[in-house]
Amino acid sequence: MPNFTQTEIAVEKVTMRFLKAQARTHSLKELLVQKLSGKHRAEYFTALDQVSFTVQTGEIIGLIGKNGSGKSTLLRIIAGALTPTSGKVRVDAKKVKLLTLGAGFDTELTGRENVYLNGALIGYSKPFLDRIYPDIVRFSELEGFMDEKIRNFSSGMVSRLSFAIATAQKAPEILILDEVLSVGDSHFRKKSEARIREMIHSGSTVLMVSHSNAAIRNNCTRVIWLEKGRIRQTGTPNEVCAAYEKAENAL
Repeated sequence: MPNFTQTEIAVEKVTMRFLKAQARTHSLKELLVQKLSGKHRAEYFTALDQVSFTVQTGEIIGLIGKNGSGKSTLLRIIAGALTPTSGKVRVDAKKVKLLTLGAGFDTELTGRENVYLNGALIGYSKPFLDRIYPDIVRFSELEGFMDEKIRNFSSGMVSRLSFAIATAQKAPEILILDEVLSVGDSHFRKKSEARIREMIHSGSTVLMVSHSNAAIRNNCTRVIWLEKGRIRQTGTPNEVCAAYEKAENAL
């Protein structure tokens, strides 16, 4: 087991609350009327509740839990895409790359145009995209389709293109992976998993969310189980995954 001695990420009593959709008003007039009549009662959903943990340099942390347990929200807070309601995260934002699929695609643009749009949103320069464009097309196996509009792509084709763009750059010092291990058919899934393994094991500090316990067991050094926005258990991949599976099977 590697000797992890330097703290790369510190999550300190992080709480995140979102305003519930039904509590939102559609206009300023409606909000004022509701307040004056005493009917306006803001309702919030707590996605994360006093979550604290640290990540050492070189660790590969897996986050598991049901949908809605707060995993993706936590990743986005660590990446700086969301600001927590309370608590704080200590991390060097310049080192962090959040890898998630499908964000920033325009269905009315072609596959080629979306490579440049999505790449720019990720932070790639145009010269870099010019250079790696053939590799993106080749890896996504979409030769002959890149001048078609994205709205004519199947969901699998969009996922493959998104994955190829998102993983085109070398792994950063801190890599955050949000459900990127189940892309496309079985053939492409093997390719994508091999690429992710290369990135994970290149020396980066990694946080990853996956519903595949096999992927968590095979790649992580430690696992955090989130339940209803709180940490239920932290430990080795085998012990935490086994406890999570036991709890799921008991339902």
